[in-house]
Amino acid sequence: MKPKRILIVDDEKNVRLTLTQALEAEEWETDTAVNGEEALAKLEGEDFDLMLLDLKMPGMDGMEVLRRVAEDRPDVRVIIITAYGTIESAVEAVKLGAVDYLQKPFAPKQIRDLVTQVLALEDLDEEQAKDYDSRLELAKKCINARHFGAAEEHASKAITIDTKRPEAFNLLGALLEMRGDKAEAQKHYRIAVQVDPTYGPARENLHRTTMWEPGTQAGEILLGEGEAKGDHKTKSGANKASHGQIEEER
Repeated sequence: MKPKRILIVDDEKNVRLTLTQALEAEEWETDTAVNGEEALAKLEGEDFDLMLLDLKMPGMDGMEVLRRVAEDRPDVRVIIITAYGTIESAVEAVKLGAVDYLQKPFAPKQIRDLVTQVLALEDLDEEQAKDYDSRLELAKKCINARHFGAAEEHASKAITIDTKRPEAFNLLGALLEMRGDKAEAQKHYRIAVQVDPTYGPARENLHRTTMWEPGTQAGEILLGEGEAKGDHKTKSGANKASHGQIEEER
């Protein structure tokens, strides 16, 4: 099996060195870029499995790099590197598709553990996500792991496998709603209902989002039959929490 390739993007030399040493200890291959422009140039000509991306850099900042990667290289997963003062921006980056974020200062073990977790999800994609139900299950596991960008990817791929089932449309709608895109969420809820008018979670999600009044309780986002999501922790039975709690967790 080919070793995983990781691109480290940070304008601080010490950070690049620390990350490189920590990751190469696990026999992953690494490359580095000192700014967003160099990172995008390397992505054009080379294959990478993962990018560690600093948010605050001179010139093109990490948020713009993330947007470009999401458009041009959605196959590359992104972990945001952030200082304490930019945590809010890091959370916003997760909503835009980053799989997680790492706060400075960090220990080498933290880096290795997080990267191992993210790459394990990628391996699971290739080995187990062969059909609709597998993609759907992986999407839910990614939600529980707070890897929302990966969850959206799995839900979208499930839709391409079978457009006549409602579950993936509803789940993708829930993920879009979690990151604040209510209009797109409603679109997917409507499609799920059109595909199967008897599918309760989509009907309830559509009703709830179209009946909200400003300042009222948002209600629960239903991921599927008997499943609601808010705190991203698996519980027995229904997981119940409000949209407001979801945004707070993210």
